[in-house]
Amino acid sequence: MNIRTKQFHILTDIDLVWKLMTDVYNHAESNGPAAPFFEYAIISSWMDKDYVRWNRFWLDGDLPVGFVFYEQPVTSTYFVLRPGYEFLAGEMIGYAETAYPKFDKPRELNLMSGQAALIEEAKRRGYRIDYEEADYIFDFRKGKLDYPLPKGYHFVDAKTSDPLKSARCLWNGFNSEKTGEFVNWEIPTKNGGLSPHELYQNVLCATLSPSPHATYDYTVIIADENDEYVCFSGMWWVPENRLAYMEPLCTVPAHQHKGLAAAALSRHDRVMRALGAEVMTGGGNEFYKKIGYQDTHVVLHLKKV
Repeated sequence: MNIRTKQFHILTDIDLVWKLMTDVYNHAESNGPAAPFFEYAIISSWMDKDYVRWNRFWLDGDLPVGFVFYEQPVTSTYFVLRPGYEFLAGEMIGYAETAYPKFDKPRELNLMSGQAALIEEAKRRGYRIDYEEADYIFDFRKGKLDYPLPKGYHFVDAKTSDPLKSARCLWNGFNSEKTGEFVNWEIPTKNGGLSPHELYQNVLCATLSPSPHATYDYTVIIADENDEYVCFSGMWWVPENRLAYMEPLCTVPAHQHKGLAAAALSRHDRVMRALGAEVMTGGGNEFYKKIGYQDTHVVLHLKKV
């Protein structure tokens, strides 16, 4: 083996990350998260990208075999490790402990429950499980989502959708519960606030920014009788893994608890199943289990005691 390391470069290495993560992916995610997990974060406005140069590859010749990266915050570290290279676990954790900035938060190692070599090495170094996080997944081979679209709503063709309406839906779906207010997108905010255009850029960064592997045509958007977008569900189709990676999903508060999210996911079921998808991701909310998601991925969050 000719093992070498390489620092991540955001302008040139997206494809290298994607190759490694799709190469080693399995539906149990026992070798690390699915490829869209990293790419969705790296194109999102909420992620601090000041330190991505410290993300590191391990390569055997030109073959990527390991990758250490953070999501948000920089003290939260993830690992991807190709089977057969488990001997790198100690070196990778050692790098994560020393390379990234040491702010006032302790280093947290985020490992999939099946990453046995990394978990064993982490525990040997004094890490213990702080908490576990389970995300529901839907297996198309075990069931079907078939929830109808409620009366008074209609689907919007993602290819011809209005990006400003999508931005408003995402903003209100994810933020209005915190602020108690909806954004008026028709006029700029006053007193030095952000204009609607600037808000649009911030909110839609994660879904409409240039990304080599995003599949925006599979987005599901639901509008009300006034043609306002009230439910948004993004979809990353990864054909090499037969994976339908759903991200993000939101419904604006005034339209919640009406079955819109279930209808959106049912629309994904029909489209992605026909393409050959075997699994669709969800989230940690019990909603997913309630509508028929059958299994979970478990992430172990480890910290030193």
